[in-house]
Amino acid sequence: MTAPPFAVSDPLAHGVGNGYTTGTFASAGRPPISPTTPSHTSVKRTLSGSGDSLDEGDESKKIRPGVKRACNECRQQKLRCDVVQVPVYKPCHRCKRLKLDCKIDTTFKRVGKRSRNMEMEKEIHELRRQLATQQSSSTAPSPSVKAPPSEAASPIISSIPSQLDHYITTEQAGNSLLDLRSGIDGASQMRSPNRQTRQPRRLGGITLTPDQVDDLFERFFMLFHPFMPLLDPSTTPDAYFDMSQLLPWIIISVAARHYPPDPNLLPSLSAPISVLLWATLADVPQNYVVVKALCILCTWPLPISSTSSDPTFMLSGLMMQIAMQIGLHRPSHAQDFARFKEDLREEELRDRVRTWVACNMISQRVATGYGQPPSTVYDWALVPSASSGTSYQLPEEVEIRLSIERFCNKVTRSFYTNKMDPMGLVSDEQRGIMSDFLAHDFEEIECKLRPNTSAITFLYLRAAGLHFRLSAFFDSPESQDYRSHISSLWQSTTSFLECVFDLDTARGLLLHASNYILQMIIAAGFTLLKLLNSFFADSVKLVYGRDLFLKTIKAIRTISVATNDLPSRLAEVLAQLWKSGGSGLRAGRGQGKSLENSLQLKVRCRMSMSLVYDSVWRWREEFQAKERGNLETAVENPTNPDSNVESSASSTVDTALPSEGLLGDGFGTVSNNFFGEASNEVFDPLSWMLDGYTDFPYEM
Repeated sequence: MTAPPFAVSDPLAHGVGNGYTTGTFASAGRPPISPTTPSHTSVKRTLSGSGDSLDEGDESKKIRPGVKRACNECRQQKLRCDVVQVPVYKPCHRCKRLKLDCKIDTTFKRVGKRSRNMEMEKEIHELRRQLATQQSSSTAPSPSVKAPPSEAASPIISSIPSQLDHYITTEQAGNSLLDLRSGIDGASQMRSPNRQTRQPRRLGGITLTPDQVDDLFERFFMLFHPFMPLLDPSTTPDAYFDMSQLLPWIIISVAARHYPPDPNLLPSLSAPISVLLWATLADVPQNYVVVKALCILCTWPLPISSTSSDPTFMLSGLMMQIAMQIGLHRPSHAQDFARFKEDLREEELRDRVRTWVACNMISQRVATGYGQPPSTVYDWALVPSASSGTSYQLPEEVEIRLSIERFCNKVTRSFYTNKMDPMGLVSDEQRGIMSDFLAHDFEEIECKLRPNTSAITFLYLRAAGLHFRLSAFFDSPESQDYRSHISSLWQSTTSFLECVFDLDTARGLLLHASNYILQMIIAAGFTLLKLLNSFFADSVKLVYGRDLFLKTIKAIRTISVATNDLPSRLAEVLAQLWKSGGSGLRAGRGQGKSLENSLQLKVRCRMSMSLVYDSVWRWREEFQAKERGNLETAVENPTNPDSNVESSASSTVDTALPSEGLLGDGFGTVSNNFFGEASNEVFDPLSWMLDGYTDFPYEM
């Protein structure tokens, strides 16, 4: 066999010189023509002349097909490979480092990433379609089957299914052994409507039977869901576990608040759920099921005892960022934020719109409750018009709640975002003008409410009114509308608290209130404490205000979900400040004095929540700094704020402590080191409030 004229094998590989030096073909491509370079004719003649010697030589000297010089893994990634094939096969360094199977297959062919991902996308869509079909068929009522008399006579035999759909797998057998070891009844392995075995759910060291999971989900949708109607109650717990591990466990943790069958379930779940949360957030990219989980968690956070370990405000920011990263703020253009085209059905588009609405409402409530700037995005998607389509139309109840949160956002931006002031506060003149406009907007929202509007929506409206009127503490006593604004604050505070107590009396939902409602109740309690121990006390009914305050402390302690958590600590602070201030019996003490500093705040950078932080700081100055009481002991033996009854923690509170320095300069002067060298920690927005005490035994 004669080789073609230019099918010259590599002389470096085969050692065929034919009179030419190895440098002639060392470079890639055809050698340049030069007077010293042999012509094509001479090359042909030389090769043809040496053909006999090639035929007589070793077969390895003949022309062979190209040798694959890279392993399969490096060829797939189009990377340089240093694999050694002869004399001994040595894997390349990349495969060694990544612990891959380094081999060379002559039949290997690269697979494009795009085609592989498209196949995976098609498979996912097909699985979703099959799951939806299966769920729709499982909801249909199945005909009842009567057991034969022989089986009904024996309770043991009746517990055995008459027909087995499939044999038990090795994994199911192992889980059954674990269930027997942990003392779980064998009946916990239930069968779903489609005849599939339901296994217990485990997280960390916690195991819940299917009956317990069903009971907790039913409890969540009955008691907690009305405060934030985001999820679909018709979806089964197993379907939620198929979507994500984080979302169903957060639902269970919320339902475990004040759970009568197992009061210790929530404290036990806090640590493993915290680990699951941060492990899930570390996985990038995310999906909007994780966004829903963050919505629920920011509405009902895990119990904490210190504000420095509270990640709620940070999680709300992550919630908004993840939502925008996956394109929830542009629901109809989801493909612009994905690598592949997404064809959303009408139901999926509607769900994305409502999830984006929930993100903004929850972000606004978190910002309001923590006294921080909101990260909301009230864009076109949240202002549906007639041309937007039915997918953008919100339920009437949700639309009213959204308008309430937009009002709260308007209050925050009107009063606390002055770029010309170091604390962001507007002038008294601007505050007076904006108050008139905002009062008109508030009345318009009130007019939208109908008799059939839920009591929870009314409660959110009253909370927004309190957020609006708390700006009165920033007014100067010399301003023209100072007294009228203080009077409006009193009315908003009492209206909100009356709405809270009515809701608890009528429906018993106070135990299940969201963290935002709890924060507004605390703000209302400190407002009553401030007003009833000031010049304004002579303008109101003291007995009525005193009863409201006592109910407020009781409500905060009722909402508390764990011993020594933040609500119980704040309730104890309120009780101690109330008793040290005379339990409302020293009202009007500042009468006749100058009103200049009676209701003024030292902490003024936490927006409407500045009053809460200011009051807690004053408590720290008088109780913790001067060692007049121990908060841990007091929480275990709560202080009775009623002055007519002896306190159960009288040893921890000095009731003879003068009220000067606690409730404002109208009663005295706060110590000179309020913003001195010893109080630099006040500038840390999280680490100063109620810190330094025993925390829960888990890390957030």
